Amino acid sequence: MGEHRHRPKASQPIAELPEEAGYSHRAPWRGAGASTSEPGRGTRATTIKDVARLAGVGLGTASRVISGKGSVAPATAKRVRKAIEQLDFRPSHAARSLLTGSSQMIGVFIPILKGTFYTPILQAVDASLRACSRHMVVAFGHGTGDERRQAIEGAQFLIARDCDGLVLMSNALIEKDVIELSRRQRNIVVLNRSFEGFREQCFSVDHFRGGVAAAQALLQHGHREFAVIAGPATSMDNVARIAGFMQELTHQGIDARKVLTVHSDFSPEGGWSSARTLLESQHRFTALFCANDEMAVGAISYLHGAGKSVPAQISVLGYDDTQTAEYSAPRLTSVHIPLRELATNGVNFLLNRCYDFSLPVERDFPINVTWRASVGIVLS
Repeated sequence: MGEHRHRPKASQPIAELPEEAGYSHRAPWRGAGASTSEPGRGTRATTIKDVARLAGVGLGTASRVISGKGSVAPATAKRVRKAIEQLDFRPSHAARSLLTGSSQMIGVFIPILKGTFYTPILQAVDASLRACSRHMVVAFGHGTGDERRQAIEGAQFLIARDCDGLVLMSNALIEKDVIELSRRQRNIVVLNRSFEGFREQCFSVDHFRGGVAAAQALLQHGHREFAVIAGPATSMDNVARIAGFMQELTHQGIDARKVLTVHSDFSPEGGWSSARTLLESQHRFTALFCANDEMAVGAISYLHGAGKSVPAQISVLGYDDTQTAEYSAPRLTSVHIPLRELATNGVNFLLNRCYDFSLPVERDFPINVTWRASVGIVLS
């Protein structure tokens, strides 16, 4: 069900440039447009003082016209805008931020800049922001310390850059981390996680239901012997999808304790080595469920090399339905997680919160299976 939020933004002081003629040229109101000549000093960048002088107004009046904040007589505003156009004056980003109290930027943290999972999310975030004349600053975990510490430091970096709001994606953060960060920046949205005390600002899908859908897809094709390549046990969305998968098997009379499960790291390399472990175990299975597409593609590669035909001998089902699934051989059947929709709606919520917009926000993200060629029917 959709929602339209009109959230008032916390009041912020609007810096107004002083009317006095003694205003310093070293303030950040140095434009990026045409230069202005001064006797004996050569050329310099056009400043707001030049705009005010040409328009015949005070600095404060010029600043109110540029920022759109405060009352200015229409005729006066027209003169200022004409001066801006004539001088090709474009205030610096720092100057706009000082005047409006807003950087017009949203910070985005992702754990790693690699693979096909985060790419569509970043694309969706960027598209949503650009549609509203906003931009993103991205930080990712690639430094010292464990993943949790990297995520906290990445978020702190974005807050220190005066981002108007944050989009966070991390399996390592815990609820108290997010609450602590929100004391420094109240405008935070968390994607692909759900925290009980932060629920309104979390946008995720029901990964337990995704695991159920995966099991049903394989069961409907006659499979009764399974193996699983799971993601890290510390990843809550991974835990949820594996739990859903096992519960559905149990409901259908299959002993989930006999399903051989290998934990890996969501990478193609991890899928490849996990498939080798499964085959070397001599455990019999006709269907392999992988907790993401990249591990599934790695597993298929190993199975082919080991002489196992997919799906004739072993069916392989992925999860996420990323671009990787479309171009594997055979093309990968995968549980579709609407990542773009999730990201778009999370960003819309954040934009409403930061800038008093009224963008549509959905919270229901249906899960289904995208059928391709890696799952076959078990013939009795």
